[in-house]
Amino acid sequence: MENGGAEKSNGQAAAAASYTYWVRETTADAAPLPLPKKLTAQDLLSNQSQPATLGSAWNKAGTWEEKNLNNWATQRLKELLKSMGTLDLSRGKAEISDVTKCVGDAFLVTVRNKKRVGYTYELTLKVDGEWHIQEEKKSVKGHIDILEFSFGELDDLQMEVKLSEEKDFVQQDELQIIQDLKKLFLLPVREKLLKFEQELKDRLIKIMSTWIQNEKLSVRQLLDFFRTLNLKVLDLSNNMNGKNFGC
Repeated sequence: MENGGAEKSNGQAAAAASYTYWVRETTADAAPLPLPKKLTAQDLLSNQSQPATLGSAWNKAGTWEEKNLNNWATQRLKELLKSMGTLDLSRGKAEISDVTKCVGDAFLVTVRNKKRVGYTYELTLKVDGEWHIQEEKKSVKGHIDILEFSFGELDDLQMEVKLSEEKDFVQQDELQIIQDLKKLFLLPVREKLLKFEQELKDRLIKIMSTWIQNEKLSVRQLLDFFRTLNLKVLDLSNNMNGKNFGC
């Protein structure tokens, strides 16, 4: 029995020295328990003056959050491109009759408490028109493939033009039609895509304007917000329509 008691005592001593040992009773060398602290008025003001965050309620740190804008973006791209109208070719005319492929993503991202918009798309545009050969008019059918393009990259926009195989143009006419379509449609298509890009930016500014009004930011928070967002104050204020937003 004495040996058993000694072994038990030694086991408790070894366990007490172990990193994972759990002591149920408070000992003299144990860390003191934390004491409750009453918040002062200064503490409350300090919490209220923290920089405003741009994330959702579950993402107050604003680390990473993505909002899908595909429904609006895809529909808007099709509307803009189909509104181009008829363009005159060197010996005929053509127009974009449909957008048969519009694949990609548009999104609003919160990264490190900064909001950004972006997109990546690929397009195929159906082209209908006519080509004049002396007194004869031949219908032109084909499509324009617009290779993958992204936000801020429209200066490098690339197109590939293909005519329908059933149209029996001589090689010289076929090459001329392809050259005309590529040359004459590039600038108008780019202008429509630039308009789409600007509308995407405007949506961000509108979202930010609504957020500012709802948050009722203090002057300090508002200044922190502008520094974080890095947007022109004039652009934002124009979208506020003269409304006050709780400064």
